[in-house]
Amino acid sequence: MRIFTITSTSLDESAALDQAIDKARQAYLWIACSRDDFATRQNEIQAALQALCGMQLVDLHVSDLLNSFIPSHYDYTSQYDLLVFRRLAAASGERAAGSDPQERPALRSGPPILRRIDTGAVGFALFDHVLLTVHPSECAIRDAYAAKLFVAASAESRAAGARLPTCPADLMLRIINQMVDGFLELRRELTHQLDHWQSRLLDPKSRFNDWATLLDARLTLHYLDEICEDQRTAIQDWIDAIKTWPEPPTAQAQRERDLLSVRSRDVQEHIERVVHHVRRLEQSVESSVQMHFNAQGQRTNDIMRTLTALTAIFLPLNLIAAIFGMNFDFIPLIHQHLGFWWAMGTMTSIALCLGVLFWRKRYLARTGR
Repeated sequence: MRIFTITSTSLDESAALDQAIDKARQAYLWIACSRDDFATRQNEIQAALQALCGMQLVDLHVSDLLNSFIPSHYDYTSQYDLLVFRRLAAASGERAAGSDPQERPALRSGPPILRRIDTGAVGFALFDHVLLTVHPSECAIRDAYAAKLFVAASAESRAAGARLPTCPADLMLRIINQMVDGFLELRRELTHQLDHWQSRLLDPKSRFNDWATLLDARLTLHYLDEICEDQRTAIQDWIDAIKTWPEPPTAQAQRERDLLSVRSRDVQEHIERVVHHVRRLEQSVESSVQMHFNAQGQRTNDIMRTLTALTAIFLPLNLIAAIFGMNFDFIPLIHQHLGFWWAMGTMTSIALCLGVLFWRKRYLARTGR
C-alpha cells in the first residue's frame, strides 16, 4: 500500500496511515493499495476514513472494490462517490500475476496483440479529502502515475508550468485518463494486425487457414467493445453527478469545477474514440471475410467456366471419334489411305475454331484482379 499527501505545490509519501493522517490537515490523501492489501487491512483503512472523513465505506461498496470481475460502473452515497473502471491488465508489457489466481487474466490465443487485451478492475472511492484506489496486484499504472506525480512536484517541472492535481476528483480523472490512453495505444497495433490478415485474405496466391485466430480476433474486439461501452456509461454517470453538486462558493472553486467537467468530457471523448475505432475494425473484419469468400467464389466460377469451355471443345471431337469407332463394315473414309488424316484435320479445325470462338467471348480468359 502506498500513501501520498498532496497539496497544490508539494507531494509527500508516507509509510503508514497514522503518519498520513497527521499530515492531512491542509492537504488531501491518495491511498493506493492492492486488492489483497485492501482485504487484509480493511479495518485499518476504514478507521482512517472514519478519522479523516467521518464516514466509512458501506459493505456493498467494499464488495465491489474486492471484486476483480466487476464491470465498469459508477455509484454514490451522500458522503462519497464510487467509480469502478477496468484497465488493461497487460499495459506496457505488464502481466497481472498476483498472488490471487482470480487476479490473473485468462490467456488468449492468437498474436501477442490479442493476448494483451485483458483487463482488471480498479476501484476509486472519492471523498472530499481522500482518494482511495484499489488496484490489482502489482499494478503498473499506480506506480507509473506515482512516478509522474513526483516528477510534476519537482522544482523544474513546476517552473515549466506542471501542476499537481488540485483535488481527489482531479487526481482520479488523471489516473483514468492514463488508463484510457492504454486503450488508445492499442489502435495502431490492432489496425496493423488486421491489415495483415486482410491482405492475406484477399491475396489470390495465399491459402488462408488461420480461421481460429481470426475468430479469436472478432471475439476480442467484441469484448473490447463491451468494456469501452461500460466505461463510457460510467463516465457519463459521473458527469451527470457533477452537475448535481452544490454551487461553488467562490470563483476559484467554480473554476476548479469547470476544469473537472472539461477533464471528464475529455476522458469520455477518448473512450468514444476507442469505441468508434473498435467498431470500425469489427466492420473491417466482417467485410474482409465476405470479400474473401466472394473472391473464392469468383475463382471457382473462373475454373468451372474454363473446364466447361474445354469440355465443349472436346465434345464434337469425341463425337467424331465415336462415329469412326462404330463396328460397321462400311464407313466413309475408313478404307481410304488419307481417311485418318482427313478425320484428324477436321477434328483439329473444329477444336481451333471453337477455341478461338470461346477466347473471343472470354470464356477462356482469366478474370483481371
